[in-house]
Amino acid sequence: MSAPVSIIGAGQCGTLLAIMLARLGFSPSVYERHPDPRLFDAEAGRSINLALAARGINALRQAGIFAQVEPLLMPMRGRMVHHQGGAPEFLRYGSGADEEIYSVTRVGLNQLLLDVAENTANVALRFGQRAIGYDALDRSVHMRDERTESLYEVSATPLFAADGAGSIIRRSFDGSDTFGGIETLLRHGYKELEIPAGIDGKHQLRPDALHIWPRGGFMLIALPNPGGDFTLTLFLPNDGENSFAELDSEAAVERFFGEQFPDAAALIPNLTEEFMERPLGILGTVRCRHWHERGNVLLIGDAAHAVVPFHGQGMNLAFEDCVLLSKIVREHGADWATAFSLYEAEQLANANAIADMALDNYIEMRDTVRDPKFALRKTLSFELERRVPDFFIPRYSMVMFHADIPYLVAQQRGEIQNALLEEFTEDAEDIGGVDVAAAIGAVKERLEPLAAIRTDLAEPA
Repeated sequence: MSAPVSIIGAGQCGTLLAIMLARLGFSPSVYERHPDPRLFDAEAGRSINLALAARGINALRQAGIFAQVEPLLMPMRGRMVHHQGGAPEFLRYGSGADEEIYSVTRVGLNQLLLDVAENTANVALRFGQRAIGYDALDRSVHMRDERTESLYEVSATPLFAADGAGSIIRRSFDGSDTFGGIETLLRHGYKELEIPAGIDGKHQLRPDALHIWPRGGFMLIALPNPGGDFTLTLFLPNDGENSFAELDSEAAVERFFGEQFPDAAALIPNLTEEFMERPLGILGTVRCRHWHERGNVLLIGDAAHAVVPFHGQGMNLAFEDCVLLSKIVREHGADWATAFSLYEAEQLANANAIADMALDNYIEMRDTVRDPKFALRKTLSFELERRVPDFFIPRYSMVMFHADIPYLVAQQRGEIQNALLEEFTEDAEDIGGVDVAAAIGAVKERLEPLAAIRTDLAEPA
């Protein structure tokens, strides 16, 4: 009989982890407080579309299920920036034709992963099972069956807490130094809307782009879906000027969208009614000093390291967690104390790095893309990547398209590269005014070859 493991949370991370651990010979039992999302239509407006990039794709390939996920994906090759009062501008994400990210709905991906898990030997899915708290003395989780209201316990043999940013397991240790979790809320929230398909059933905006309406301090984004519609998300401060607090009536909403996003507003039927009905989402970051309690409990995914969604890496990071943990378990078996320690030692700094970069990217998306120098710096970065690819890859590309480059490395090299790009474009109006040869020399002088810092996480399992 294979060794049992318990997983709290049947979202993307918990479900993929169950699949990967089962294929390593374990018997995962997955406990989820919500009903099975495959049995009802999930309520709209409560989640931001997901962006699947190289790290997530790598994990799905290693789990052998990427081919099943592909029909759910919409490729996005770049940002379509809708400038206020000006023509839209398309900015490619990467220099290569294959460098694209993919829009996917949270519900659709979760449903598919659950189908795979249900058909994977030794995986047990248990819905309507709420974790109440963790008892460190008994090394067990107190559970409640939401249908019968009966109470029971689940042993940490071990326990994987994949129960999201508001993790009950992590919060059970509040006041102790076990995890040292800190939750930091962003003073900005979000609301999700929809641009439906046109009367011909096709997308009403360019379908291979992530659309951004940057307005300085706030923004609107739109991600394409396979059915011809777009998931639209408004990010605003909670209070103050141009905030959700000001949008307290249909008249205020109509006026705001008419002033700030008139082209988008024209594509949203019943905008004001939909806006007033949709819930206001919160945004925040979770950081922990530690992710495990001896060999008993491991935090994974958002429970360990929730990040704001502005780099599209929350799910990709969680999937990378599953890849790394599976690699360590293949090497060390059920020595959970060792496996958890090694996992934390390798991944915690990476999680902190992408948390910082996600916050940086919010500023870039809402503010920096409006700067004329932004496009020039991007052009120079692509030219340097083309000329010296062994030394220079743009930070965004390292994060999104290179699963073998750790987040921490991308952050550290990105700081050096950004300073270099600013230096060599400072006095130039276009790429013709940049001393590219001198920039290449500076790249080789300031950066070590990329070969020295790549990992083996992107190799087939």
